[in-house]
Amino acid sequence: MTQPVQEATCVVVVGAGPAGLTVANLLHRAGIPCMVLERQSRAYVEQRQRAGIVETRAVRMFHEWGMDASVLGGVPSDDVLEIRVDGQRRLLQYGADDDGPQSLLCPQQVLVANLIATFLDDGGDLRFESSEVTLDGLTGQRPTVRYRSPDGVMHEVACDLVAGCDGDHGVSRATVPDGELTAYPFDHGISWLTVLAEVPPPPRPLMAISSHGFAGHFARGPHASRFYLQCAPTNQEDDWPDDRVWQHLRTRLDEKGLAAGPITEKVVFPLRSVVHEPMRYGRLFLVGDAAHVVAPVGGKGMNLALYDAEVFARAVRDLIAHGDESGLNSYSRTCLQRTWNYQEFSRWMTEMLHDAGDDSRVGPFRRKLAQARLERLCHSRASALAFAELMAGLA
Repeated sequence: MTQPVQEATCVVVVGAGPAGLTVANLLHRAGIPCMVLERQSRAYVEQRQRAGIVETRAVRMFHEWGMDASVLGGVPSDDVLEIRVDGQRRLLQYGADDDGPQSLLCPQQVLVANLIATFLDDGGDLRFESSEVTLDGLTGQRPTVRYRSPDGVMHEVACDLVAGCDGDHGVSRATVPDGELTAYPFDHGISWLTVLAEVPPPPRPLMAISSHGFAGHFARGPHASRFYLQCAPTNQEDDWPDDRVWQHLRTRLDEKGLAAGPITEKVVFPLRSVVHEPMRYGRLFLVGDAAHVVAPVGGKGMNLALYDAEVFARAVRDLIAHGDESGLNSYSRTCLQRTWNYQEFSRWMTEMLHDAGDDSRVGPFRRKLAQARLERLCHSRASALAFAELMAGLA
């Protein structure tokens, strides 16, 4: 039997999504050797369609690391969210109340493609189509990561640390023995049909509330839009032929003239959240969706992953440069504080935007409560400032 190829590095990053690529770029900028293993091909990773507002905090992060010019594609958001309640228009300002950078309307696939290009152009080690990844020795001083390269050769990489950035269903968290992590799952009891279509985007993010159910319309590029439609948890994609999609969008968004265009993707998914504590097992550190999933309302999933990535990268830099392990020891506690803050914000928005229009699901009392929240948000400066801080990622 052929012996595995023996290699060594400081940090092995498992997964090349926003979390893993940000970790890798920041470590590389700090002069720390790392290797990224990704199961999929480069083309697949760069074409994955995901949500895309990079909050103000994350824009500042990339600027501070000198990466904003090369990484942040997209256009500045005007930091205004439009909410329509039974056709009545409300505008919510959610930008930072200072002279700092704005958030960006940046499709995730653009951010990912730019992170890949930046890392490779700087000489980074990124290995696509790495299969059969296994993690061993995580509680020792030198973990071992094994994988099979596209040519069929097994590799064995000794490292100091492992960054598990391979998502909710990846190998990283699955490697942690039972009983070491506590999971806190939550089912919001709501499903969305998400639709990607070749139609012009709205001038600003749009959410609509009515008795017909929630709907959303967001930019996904200069000529593409992402739509969301609240649907029954039992629905499947086949329950939503194109004609029905456009009919419901026109009704719920109160846009009778909304032009139909080619639909390139339709997916039904339940709104769910989960947090795994702690975000560390030995020398393995869980980053992004490997540690937590946030319901999409509020756009916090990707931004939370970017926050985790920077906290981890700074902690590794402190360890390598100064022998200071305090950042790694506090990694889980630091990240979980923001994680629960964002979970609460996402749940709050989910309740408000869905309950305010749908008393058949929640009853008239909860509908009135959600409407009161929305009215307070639109007319109270204190409420609006708190909302803006959380949307910008500054709270």
